Amino acid sequence: MTTEARLRTLVAVADAGAVHTAAGRLTVTDSAVSAALAALTREVGVPLVERQGRGLRLTPAGQTYARYARSILGLHEEALAAARGDADPEHGLVRLAAVTTAAEHIVPPLLGTFRDRHPGVDVSLEVGTSDRVWGLLGAWGADLVIAGRPPRGLDVTVRAVRPNSLVVVGAPGQAGQAGPAGLLGARWLLREAGSGTRATCEALLASLDADPPVLTLGSNGAVVAGAVAGLGVTLVSRDAVTRQLAAGDLVELDVPQTPMSRPWHAVTRPRGSAVAGLLVAHLLSDDAGTGPRWRRPRPGRRSPAESSGGGM
Repeated sequence: MTTEARLRTLVAVADAGAVHTAAGRLTVTDSAVSAALAALTREVGVPLVERQGRGLRLTPAGQTYARYARSILGLHEEALAAARGDADPEHGLVRLAAVTTAAEHIVPPLLGTFRDRHPGVDVSLEVGTSDRVWGLLGAWGADLVIAGRPPRGLDVTVRAVRPNSLVVVGAPGQAGQAGPAGLLGARWLLREAGSGTRATCEALLASLDADPPVLTLGSNGAVVAGAVAGLGVTLVSRDAVTRQLAAGDLVELDVPQTPMSRPWHAVTRPRGSAVAGLLVAHLLSDDAGTGPRWRRPRPGRRSPAESSGGGM
């Protein structure tokens, strides 16, 4: 088994927490996973995993090594894609990562029109929280990210920006509460941990000196559905509730400091791949199909990123 395969095995065990589950994901036998871990441990020279009940967990050294392993594997995949894409961009691969709201409401029409224009390009899509997608870009696990503002310290280049507003919405009955003060005492629906929208909502409530009851729901779709059902109010991208606002299922609520401008960003590492360049060029074209137009960042827009937050 090659070192690359051993690294993939370690990462799979780190994700799965059990040899049998990792073996299933890798389509190999349990014994092959155990042998790969043993060989990698001998190569590194320190224990990488240890028993925890009926499963395994990484040792502190294993956690450190696994972080590097993810970067090594991601960089290798990027190198392969870049070499093949530079030779023939129209038949290359672009690894796209997007936060949930963008993946649900912006990426599908974008990919539909992109595939019409570039049918030979393969596109993979990873969907996750803001923390997840920026982590992928930082570890060379994605070529292009569509999300909010990149976090501080990540060496990236902003290729395009698009308007986006965060608004507070609730079922029509919520508007009858006693103005903004009453809304700040209502139940607020929050996204999962790691979501940029959740962090922004918590910061908003803190700035307004509000400590309302909260209910955490596991996805953007669940938050919107909960608001429609009258479970509470929430801060959400207008892109995610356009249909519900038009139908009257939700109404925009008057809360201080909102709406909040949180533009979408299309971001690559400084070099970027030729195939990712095709997708960025399409994003900036007239027929991208993403609603409001994407535009190149203003001259002087920083890269790497200067601040965090704003991811959806």
